Amino acid sequence: MSDIIFLSKVRLSFPHLAEPHAAGNNPGALKKYSADFIMPEDHPGFKQFMTKYGELALAKWGQHSAQVMQLIQGDRKLRCFGKGDEKIDKKTFQPYSGYAGQAFISANKIEAPQMIEQNGQPVDPSNTMAYQAMARKLYGGCYVNAAIKPWVQDNSHGRGIRCDLVAVQFAGDGEAFGDGQPDVSSMFGSVAGAQTTPQQSSESMPETPFPGAPGMPSFMS
Repeated sequence: MSDIIFLSKVRLSFPHLAEPHAAGNNPGALKKYSADFIMPEDHPGFKQFMTKYGELALAKWGQHSAQVMQLIQGDRKLRCFGKGDEKIDKKTFQPYSGYAGQAFISANKIEAPQMIEQNGQPVDPSNTMAYQAMARKLYGGCYVNAAIKPWVQDNSHGRGIRCDLVAVQFAGDGEAFGDGQPDVSSMFGSVAGAQTTPQQSSESMPETPFPGAPGMPSFMS
């Protein structure tokens, strides 16, 4: 647990938490669960992450750690963290929403991360529907608490600093990133020959048994 970093109330971005995602939408790439976490550069969690990174680098590369870390710093593909101004939208050539003036940490993992209820209890990972229902509520722009685990890469693919995504918990609403789903209904008219579906009044509808009544599934937690 000593390598686990806790990020308190950071903003979630580019979440792929309900289903694993192939980086760059490359169908041949390995699919992973992933997310970015945005925070001020002086955020305690970011400072803790950088301290741990230094410790891991020193343990791995010894007297050469400073030189290796400098090489990693110079190539964004070799590191899982950075200044928000580095995250440039290729369409606008501006930093993505929420990144400017901030720091970020990207984390991912092949295995699904833990989903933590607001009461602190983990969602049963075997309950796929409950897991995905919670994961889909975590939108880009909301605030979350997260547990991540940094590790240094030193293999045939090169040297770098990476981060495992361990757990995520909803911490509060925030302004959603992006434009949202546009309403284009005003662009459409009726189709020739189409019949209007009659609207049934609520007075004529049979009374629906309350959730949990005998013979009815309960939708209340």
